[in-house]
Amino acid sequence: MQLYNTLSAEERAALIEESGKQRLTLSFYTYANITDPQQFRDELFLAWNKLDVLGRIYVAKEGINAQLSLPADNFYAFKDHLESYDFMKGIRLNVAVEQDNLSFLKLTVKVRNKIVADGLNDETFDVTNKGIHLKAKEFNTLLDDPNTIVVDFRNHYESEVGHFKGAITPDVDTFRESLPIIEEQLKDHKEDKNLLMYCTGGIRCEKASAFFKHKGFKNVYQLEGGIIEYTRQIREEGIESKFIGKNFVFDHRLGERITEDIIAQCHQCGKPCDTHTNCANEACHLLFIQCEECAATMEGCCSTECVEVIHLPEEEQKARRRGIMKGNQVFKKGKSAALTYKKSGEAIGDMPLAAAPKVKQVRKRERKVLIGKAEHYYTKAGVGQFAANAEIKTGDRILIAGPTTGRQELVVEGMRVNGQPGDVAQSGDKVTINVPFRVRLSDKLYRLLD
Repeated sequence: MQLYNTLSAEERAALIEESGKQRLTLSFYTYANITDPQQFRDELFLAWNKLDVLGRIYVAKEGINAQLSLPADNFYAFKDHLESYDFMKGIRLNVAVEQDNLSFLKLTVKVRNKIVADGLNDETFDVTNKGIHLKAKEFNTLLDDPNTIVVDFRNHYESEVGHFKGAITPDVDTFRESLPIIEEQLKDHKEDKNLLMYCTGGIRCEKASAFFKHKGFKNVYQLEGGIIEYTRQIREEGIESKFIGKNFVFDHRLGERITEDIIAQCHQCGKPCDTHTNCANEACHLLFIQCEECAATMEGCCSTECVEVIHLPEEEQKARRRGIMKGNQVFKKGKSAALTYKKSGEAIGDMPLAAAPKVKQVRKRERKVLIGKAEHYYTKAGVGQFAANAEIKTGDRILIAGPTTGRQELVVEGMRVNGQPGDVAQSGDKVTINVPFRVRLSDKLYRLLD
């Protein structure tokens, strides 16, 4: 009985791309009384693994919190399975604003003490006494009321790239840190102000609204379904967006564009930019904002020290990473002295610095065939090494694609086969090709047929 992943992220990405199936990215949560979280976890894994569900799911005695993707063809079977549990009948599924087939590359279902780490003792207050839920139009109306205080219950790296106009954006790394800070900041307005709160999908506000009502705040409201549902409603109903910029998301995409406004800066040069990335030095993995020019100059790294590290032999890099637990740094570690233009808290403004270029979406079925897999990138030579599993020849129009690299098209103008100059490579050969970007081990090499 398989209860854990057996494929690597790279293998999964290849299968997704080869299948040609469209995937949906979505999220949901609910608070419920789950008596045996471990059994519930195993049931979900077994059922969802068969439906090719991938994502990050937390279950606890208090409920479930899920961010995932699945083939669009399996959506209704997945929904039927959810509703086989009484506490998930009619549950709202927040479908992502922007879709990406590679948003998740493995299925992780974990049992936790809580579905959101809030640091609260739920036995000390009534967690069901929540704030009033508002839809997008109602939220906008209350937001315009001068008697309203709006609070962003997300972290500094989330609010930096996008937030509601006029919102208080706490300079915090975690949700639990924001609760006492906001309570102290608003202690004199418990009765005379409307406390309007929001987060990504609504789950943080579910607990926060009950906490603030317990603390004596009289007029507590929350955005139903969070920014994700708000965006869906304003687009369907033609409502003005009071949210500006990007909505940060916790998957490979790291953001969904809500408006064309860019309100953040590249942390290295100060150019208007709101593209998050993780430092290419795996021992650092710092989350930061980096523009295309700095990404090329700094080779995807956050500092010159990290650039030096990625040039070391792979074995030495592994030795340096040994013993470092970087899992919790992926999204938390968003501050560093190396980031000259990092802004958070009160330093974040509402004034757009630039407008994102409009991208015309043209749906075209791409004809391609997998011909190799990346094995190495030689920085000084500017070449990528691939293991060929089909013929590759000079003049081929190729695509190099992967979760981090994205899509890079080029023509093979020259190559080396098994270390020697050559014009044709066969399955099993080692091929090196000049590439003007960094190649990752997760990258796949395709020949474009059109």
